[in-house]
Amino acid sequence: MPELQIIGGPQSNYVRVARIACAEKGVPYTLVPVSPHTPEVDAIHPFGKIPVMRHGDVTLSESRAICFYIDHAFDGPPLAPQDPVNGARSEEWISLVNTTIDPLLIRQYLRAYFFPGASDGRPDRAAIDAALPKMEEHFSVLDRAVAKTGHLVGDGFTLADMNLLPILFFMAKGPESRAILRRSANLEAYAERHMARASLRDTVAPPFPGRSSWEIEG
Repeated sequence: MPELQIIGGPQSNYVRVARIACAEKGVPYTLVPVSPHTPEVDAIHPFGKIPVMRHGDVTLSESRAICFYIDHAFDGPPLAPQDPVNGARSEEWISLVNTTIDPLLIRQYLRAYFFPGASDGRPDRAAIDAALPKMEEHFSVLDRAVAKTGHLVGDGFTLADMNLLPILFFMAKGPESRAILRRSANLEAYAERHMARASLRDTVAPPFPGRSSWEIEG
């Protein structure tokens, strides 16, 4: 049996999604920790993004495709609901996270702290302040979504949850996002409960090189 490789920097929330999927499915894998646009990544992803996957002769890019492969190529508990309604709702939430929530919370807000682009390394306050009103709305939507069952879809842990939780890990580290999360009682309880799962505990990445922790100073 060929080795399954998840290729990409462990700090990426989408690399972590693929790793959580492997852990939940019970699929052994090797993490190849490389950055975007490195030769290992460029050989698979047409735009040099992470994660990518290699399993023998099979190569894939994009976390959603990788998780689909993990779910269907290996034995183990399904990662997504099998019934059409909840299966579609899981896909709906994955799409919402990938197209709306991640771009704001990670690509705009978090990036303004970790990769501000300024020569002095200070956070990009303009980008942060512009994100905050929309973040309040996003957290409110998520808080309502998990209020009933403690899951995004149905009453079980699914790929929809796996796709969101790595983002909430980061939101607990930023000063403004942490405050909003604390005001979102259902979402905070959801995050704390699921962060205790073995698949989440075992995939926490070290901070970026040069940082001692993930905590962000305001």
